[in-house]
Amino acid sequence: MRLSDRIAEQLRALIDEQGLRPGDRLPAERRLAEALGVSRPSVREAIRQLASQGLLRSRQGGGTYVQACESPVDDWPERHLVRPLDELVSDDPEYRYDVLEARHALEGGTAWHAALRATAQDRQEIRRRFEDMVRFQSRGDPDLSAQADASFHLSIAEASHNAVLLQMMRGVFELLRSTVTENRQRMYLIQHTQDQLTAQHQALMEAILRGDAEAARETVWRHLEFVHGSVRKLDEDEARRARSSRLPPFTLTS
Repeated sequence: MRLSDRIAEQLRALIDEQGLRPGDRLPAERRLAEALGVSRPSVREAIRQLASQGLLRSRQGGGTYVQACESPVDDWPERHLVRPLDELVSDDPEYRYDVLEARHALEGGTAWHAALRATAQDRQEIRRRFEDMVRFQSRGDPDLSAQADASFHLSIAEASHNAVLLQMMRGVFELLRSTVTENRQRMYLIQHTQDQLTAQHQALMEAILRGDAEAARETVWRHLEFVHGSVRKLDEDEARRARSSRLPPFTLTS
């Protein structure tokens, strides 16, 4: 584990132990460095890491504050990136395949780095979100299961500890969540597809938990290729049925 990762984990533990809530201020960097027995630059790097994950927010000249873990740092990505993309997807369903291609590019990297860098807390969170997904699926709730699916993938991005990849994933998270929901709701109707999705997510989780970066990357790529193929087939089947419904009725003549 990198030093900054270890310090970040200690800061998370400190926040939990002291019961700090969103809006509460952390001790000064100097005091944190003394308490943890590390340098101030190392503390600063760990704070930047937790800020990129949305847990902390630093104010210029005003200290570092706890904020809600899943709140975006600001709404710039949503305003300038997600909304225009969301309009494209709603106007032309074919754009959902562009989203899947973008996920292929992004998530190969996040899975790789998560396998190498995930902390104990990261691994626990990935497992928790996987279990949420399975629990909602067993209840027959496609909406909550789909939301847990998207959260599972985001937890892997968080575990990558790459600020750029994480911000890119967060920037499209709302769009990603809507497309995952749409895709899963349609695939949810097919039992064997549900089982394959669960097996793929479990294989991805296990590769990350055992630190196998190559297997994690290959597994998420295969998973996204499976989703792409499944959605494409569903689209083609629906288009075929729609064409058939437009045919005039056939009547026998004597």
